[in-house]
Amino acid sequence: MRIRRRASGFSEEASGYRPASGDTFREIQSSEAKTHLPQLLDQVERGATFIITRHGRPIARLVPDPEHQWESVSRAADQLQEIRKGAGKITLEELLALRHQGHKY
Repeated sequence: MRIRRRASGFSEEASGYRPASGDTFREIQSSEAKTHLPQLLDQVERGATFIITRHGRPIARLVPDPEHQWESVSRAADQLQEIRKGAGKITLEELLALRHQGHKY
């Protein structure tokens, strides 16, 4: 799967999506996107953004759902609050194990 990285300078006036400063998009041809859609969706779920192109022109954008991201952030904040409440009861090994919780490798 060939993916080209592109700086966030991509501007489409009709689009309501505005990336944060420093965000990058990854471009992928429509035929490649069709072939690898499940893998692309896994990456989008983890926060990646893709611009799908046809003949070198952008035609669509795959971006993470903001509501899904908010749920993840909210869940992480709740977990941190629980850890804070029992801060004296957590071991170093437990803390180190938690840092990778939820990662998809």
